[in-house]
Amino acid sequence: MCAINGFNFNNKELLLKMNEVTQHRGPDGTGHFINDNISLGHNRLNIIDLSEQASQPMKSVDGNLIITYNGEIYNFKKIKEQLKDKYNFKSDSDTEVILAAYQEWGGKCVEYFEGIFAFAIWDEKNKELFLARDHIGVKPLYYFWDGNRLIFSSEIKAILEHDVPRFLDKDAFNLYLRVLYVPGPKTMFKDISKLMPAHRAILKNNQFVVEKYWEESNEKPVEKSKKELARELKNEICQATKKQLISDRPLGVYLSGGFDSTSILNCVTKIRDKVNTFSVGYELNEEEENKKFNNDAELAKRTADYYGADHNNLYISENNLLEDLEKIVWHLDEPISNPTTVAMFSLAKFTKQKVSVVLTGDGGDELFGGYKRYRYSKMVEAYNKLPQWLRKLLNLNKKFKRMDNLLGFAMFKQFSFQKNDILKQVINEKYLNMYAQDFFNSHWKKGESFVDSFMRTDRSTWLVDECLMRADKMGMAHGLEIRVPLLDKRVVEMANRIPVSNKVNVFDTKIILKEAFKRELPSFLYHQPKRGWISPGAKWLRRPKIYEMVEKILSEEYYSPTKNLFDWQAIKKILQNHKDKKEYNLIIIWNLLIFQIWAKKYKVVL
Repeated sequence: MCAINGFNFNNKELLLKMNEVTQHRGPDGTGHFINDNISLGHNRLNIIDLSEQASQPMKSVDGNLIITYNGEIYNFKKIKEQLKDKYNFKSDSDTEVILAAYQEWGGKCVEYFEGIFAFAIWDEKNKELFLARDHIGVKPLYYFWDGNRLIFSSEIKAILEHDVPRFLDKDAFNLYLRVLYVPGPKTMFKDISKLMPAHRAILKNNQFVVEKYWEESNEKPVEKSKKELARELKNEICQATKKQLISDRPLGVYLSGGFDSTSILNCVTKIRDKVNTFSVGYELNEEEENKKFNNDAELAKRTADYYGADHNNLYISENNLLEDLEKIVWHLDEPISNPTTVAMFSLAKFTKQKVSVVLTGDGGDELFGGYKRYRYSKMVEAYNKLPQWLRKLLNLNKKFKRMDNLLGFAMFKQFSFQKNDILKQVINEKYLNMYAQDFFNSHWKKGESFVDSFMRTDRSTWLVDECLMRADKMGMAHGLEIRVPLLDKRVVEMANRIPVSNKVNVFDTKIILKEAFKRELPSFLYHQPKRGWISPGAKWLRRPKIYEMVEKILSEEYYSPTKNLFDWQAIKKILQNHKDKKEYNLIIIWNLLIFQIWAKKYKVVL
């Protein structure tokens, strides 16, 4: 992985500033290319072909094309073999294969790639700049375009090295308040956008055009038995894992002890004799439910032992939060309100001491129906189909009272949106609007089953701009590359052809994934309750040092531009009630806490 930076004019000083502020993404080298029409920068993390011949920005053999690239193309050797008679390769890097593919196929080259990537190619002859982002959106790419200047980077902070406005995007703010992150193409900065997954863009003759190059399959589910589908799925996942083991640097696995990451470890151990695994737990006392918060860490250790892996477990304390929270928010670029970022940041730093690449199980829940909300949705669907007399007979009306006749997008809101009552308590009403509802409603696919639409919406929003963005930023803060075999393009395409009934029902989740590996994964995994990756943030907020820090940040004196944005007395009461255990207010407190730190750190104005 690396950092890419650039813009459509000549300014070496600004380019070097962009490279400097993103150096954490590529600590192994830096480079730049500048002429009258373009400035391209690069920070390198050496993963494939560690030689100088693979340094970037890289020129094509004829000198016409120049690339700056972040990512990995897992099928680059296959493409290289296909193009070897048409291109005189000088390195063993996947970077040069992208150049050769672009020379051969132009912008359609992205349709041949299997991997995770964000790159820019300058065509000197045609005076054309090409940008692209991978199919799923694993690697980030931001840009600022005002009709004259195009500035792009792997991270927003580099774009802000230019004279770019720092206005809060009010609609993005409402998205953040509702769902705790900002789905693309918006960012929290009014004039900065995300290039969306599976999109490419061209700047030519001062015209900037963005288009989509790939869609998830809309084919009808295949009519095969569950056993056949499970067998095919296991094969695709293991093939994807094998492809993603390519590396000239040490490689490991993030292990939670759940089905997703264990499936990846299972595939890895068939190819490699020894592998390092990594997990994280928390230093808590018994009163703070230490067993509850460390179940995953203990299960990961047990799973690693089962496979004979070299396991590395990190336990973090409140000091990690106190020392790292501002750094974490800076690395995120824009607010993501999830307390697990504290653990992810520390885990990445710890992991980097032994390896430069980790494989994770990210994506399994969104592809195969792993979240409880999908199972609950199935329950609500079933309930709403029952006649009234049967509901009364089964005494279900009270249990499902709020869900009565709640279907489609309304049910999505019920599961995914923060509620109006708490937001209206703390936010100045003139800053609240309905944008989040309109945004997600437009993403909702009519005509599908509710769970299919729920999962598809999660994949295009939550997965990309919360889960994957969080993983990328926390990993790359320490120059650690994160790979996601379950989100291989071929695995995603197959998952879309599996009927939802083979993924989730009212009793179980990830049915097909469990079936695929049931004879190979340790049997003790099948008796574990479904647990999301949780953080003891609610416990930490009650500790004196952390409470004092939070109280200071959630005050009108902390950052003057946000002074009129919130009702500070209401926030103080919410914080106090949480401390006194009268209410559980972690979500709203963390939401406002991260926003405040971010706004001050990035000097945002309303």
